[in-house]
Amino acid sequence: MANKDVLRRVGEIVDGYDCRQENLIAIMQDIQNEYKYLSVDALELVAEKLGVGVAKVYSVATFYENFSLEAKGKYIVKVCCGTACHVRRSQPIYDGLREHLGLTGKRKTSDDGLFTLETVACLGACGLSPVMTVNDEVYPKMTPESAIELIESLRAKEGESDGKA
Repeated sequence: MANKDVLRRVGEIVDGYDCRQENLIAIMQDIQNEYKYLSVDALELVAEKLGVGVAKVYSVATFYENFSLEAKGKYIVKVCCGTACHVRRSQPIYDGLREHLGLTGKRKTSDDGLFTLETVACLGACGLSPVMTVNDEVYPKMTPESAIELIESLRAKEGESDGKA
């Protein structure tokens, strides 16, 4: 999607909240729900339309953990690291996926832009641990091997859909 189209849509979202400063968090949530992250251009437009400093918008975006300033992949993979999942060895799942996706340092998104790997404190599915989600669909009793198989099946599915287009 062209940047001007994104900015037009961001403007519509802000306008939908009557450009009211007290709706900053809700506005940012809507933008992130639509684009999976908050771009620099989007945050600057929000600041301009709300009549607040860019620093204020950035401070809110960086304070709340759920906001992302980095583009995310088509598939958001979350590995639970809560107590039940940790005890049942969720860390090797995360480590295996991280290595398989070629993620190093602070990088969370694969080079192909398909997968973003994150950890979460608890997914609330302790009886099914270790658990991970892909775009909020729960996958129970995972192992490093089954997690990698799932990633590869999604990657293959993407290849098939590319071939049909």
